[in-house]
Amino acid sequence: MADIEERSPEDAELAVLLKAAFDELVTRNGAKGRTQVKDGARYFVALDTERQPVGCGALQVFGTDTAHPGDAEIKRVYVMPAARGHGYARKLLATLEEAARSAGHPFLRLSTAEQQPEAIALYESSGYVRTAPWGKYVHEPRTRCYGKAL
Repeated sequence: MADIEERSPEDAELAVLLKAAFDELVTRNGAKGRTQVKDGARYFVALDTERQPVGCGALQVFGTDTAHPGDAEIKRVYVMPAARGHGYARKLLATLEEAARSAGHPFLRLSTAEQQPEAIALYESSGYVRTAPWGKYVHEPRTRCYGKAL
């Protein structure tokens, strides 16, 4: 199965994956579906059995919102289309959860769009439950916000 490696935000292979993720987000959700990952985020890359990068994900502090102290947020879970269906996204998600747990975050949050049924299925089958939308998503009816206690 895949290896998952933490990578620097400046990593060239990560940059290729993030561009592909952004391109797919814009295709599915439009330009406003493209949100930035915060400075200080931790990035992870999934490698196939030949050590080629096939997916990525990021973990960032949720914010300074006093209603959710210490929470973390998952961003940019993405797997290249040719590598989908092989468990890379699930392994990335588990790695992001463990990184959050190890960093002492009590709760994980994420957002996705109704135009991403594969992501919704992954998150719901991994124990994430729908939450009230937050921030910019409050007025975005096609956005789905999820959370999971660690």
